[in-house]
Amino acid sequence: MAPSLLDLAPVVPVVVIEDASDAVPLARALVAGGLSAIEVTLRTPVALDAIRAIAGEVPEAVVGAGTVITPEQVRESVEAGARFLVSPGWTDVLLEAMRESGVPFLPGVSTTSEVVALLERGVREMKFFPAEAAGGTAYLKSLSGPLPQARFCPTGGIGAENAPEYLSLPNVGCVGGTWMLPADAIAARDWARVEKLARAATGLRTQV
Repeated sequence: MAPSLLDLAPVVPVVVIEDASDAVPLARALVAGGLSAIEVTLRTPVALDAIRAIAGEVPEAVVGAGTVITPEQVRESVEAGARFLVSPGWTDVLLEAMRESGVPFLPGVSTTSEVVALLERGVREMKFFPAEAAGGTAYLKSLSGPLPQARFCPTGGIGAENAPEYLSLPNVGCVGGTWMLPADAIAARDWARVEKLARAATGLRTQV
């Protein structure tokens, strides 16, 4: 049985790529730092090209597509080489497309009813978004009692300071974040700094 997406790494970098030429060196820096699962968000025109480049040139990376909100994006992402899918929310139409894609997926939730609805549909692993705005660790702690079968990757407002608190929760498998990808480092193509920050993020699990 393939390992759960939530167990690949304690932190999943949430990457917004503006220049496709940055994709491969950025991915290599993250992998060198220990973060092999990389979510490339579909927020820029070059996102699919970036996924395609990482999938083709950085085989040790597990590249996925984030901000997936339509069945067409599901298809395009998988065709580009995405090995997992992440959505900020879900509908039955989107959920069915992700289920039929053949790759792991994390549909986004922010309410108890959404979690129950996904459990009803056989989905136990989810993205909790926007994590801090939706109630943070207190909310997730409250969910663990009545809904222990649900596991989450919280994303949104999470940084190096509060990530350990999330990772200490029994229903959190990993967290998503951008703090290991500071804008000035990306602009300067300072991949050594990205690798250093990724390595520090990889070590967060040992702090909990």
